Amino acid sequence: MSSTMRVVLGIGVVVVAVVLLVVLRDGGGDGGSGGAATTTATTETSSEQPGAATSEAGEPAVPTIAIRDGEPVGGVAELSVAEGERVRFAVKSDVGDEVHVHGYDISKDVEPGGSVAFDFPATIEGVFEAELEGRGVQILELRVNP
Repeated sequence: MSSTMRVVLGIGVVVVAVVLLVVLRDGGGDGGSGGAATTTATTETSSEQPGAATSEAGEPAVPTIAIRDGEPVGGVAELSVAEGERVRFAVKSDVGDEVHVHGYDISKDVEPGGSVAFDFPATIEGVFEAELEGRGVQILELRVNP
């Protein structure tokens, strides 16, 4: 095999790998649960700071994780904050369970059809999960950056 052929073959492998990564990262595009999909909770975006979520009052919007049939809609949500900032998120669930933030050991009960809000200081660096404790279902990946 010539060196030109090896280069072309190598480029083709890289292109296929990138396409697979994008497709699999987006959950395969079929809306199914064919993998460990991750999403960021949907919020309104401010026109003043592109990408910064805000509420109508100009306050930072609180991401809400929707739970349907005991599973996070859209997959495991991701939330990233800097150490010292406040961790804020809400969970709206159609099932009752305990929402537990591991590492911080903060728990709150959510009733079927109800919601619960979390607001606490990010005092510990690292990656933590929040889950529906009784079901053992991860709903959030919390990343606290230095």
